[in-house]
Amino acid sequence: MTTRKKKGGEYFKTTNQRGEIAELKKNLNDHKTGVQKDAVKKVIAFMTCGTDVSPLFNDVVKSITTPDLELKKLVYLYIINYARKQADAALKVVDHFRKDAQNPDPLIRALAIRTMGCIRIPKIKDSLAPTLKLALRDKDDYVKKTAAICTVKLYDIDQEIVFKEEFVPKLRELISEGNPMVVFNAVAALTEIGMKSGKDVFNMNSNMLSGLAAALSECNEWGQVYLLDALAAYQPDEKE
Repeated sequence: MTTRKKKGGEYFKTTNQRGEIAELKKNLNDHKTGVQKDAVKKVIAFMTCGTDVSPLFNDVVKSITTPDLELKKLVYLYIINYARKQADAALKVVDHFRKDAQNPDPLIRALAIRTMGCIRIPKIKDSLAPTLKLALRDKDDYVKKTAAICTVKLYDIDQEIVFKEEFVPKLRELISEGNPMVVFNAVAALTEIGMKSGKDVFNMNSNMLSGLAAALSECNEWGQVYLLDALAAYQPDEKE
């Protein structure tokens, strides 16, 4: 007997009845990935409609170890939404984020880093900071660009740690790496940190200028604005 695949809209036909929540709880703990995925999609539908499904937190996060990328994304989305209400429970799954941040698949590494950055709980800085340090040196450019922009999120949580742990020099190093996507996100991060701190965090040198110039023609209009602003702010010393 084949199972009819649900259309996206069907997940939003919620009745908000206790029986349906109980069924979701059961399906979230099912051993079949397909059943779990359908249940999490239904939970997300409830969440989108404004229904409080935070009591299902422990049941949803059980699927965080799944190798299924779609299911993992859904679980991460749920965690981001309810991390503040379930702060202690969210912190308990941080180790899973750090493990995923070292996954062989760069998409999963980037997903884990981005999710950690979106969880605005002060205590997460102790896990986010070392994870970002590794990610800023990742061999994959997509992971590095994600880590760069997440450095701003770390700054929003704890300004001191960004300067104390020398994240700013690490961002500056990325500008010289050549990949336009990485350069743009590093410049955007430095710009945001500079505006929020009131400090000149660029401290531009010739290598950085070359990186900015090389990336300029490869970026979209939004990226070019950041790069041009950085170039315009540069003031060469007398030797130059």
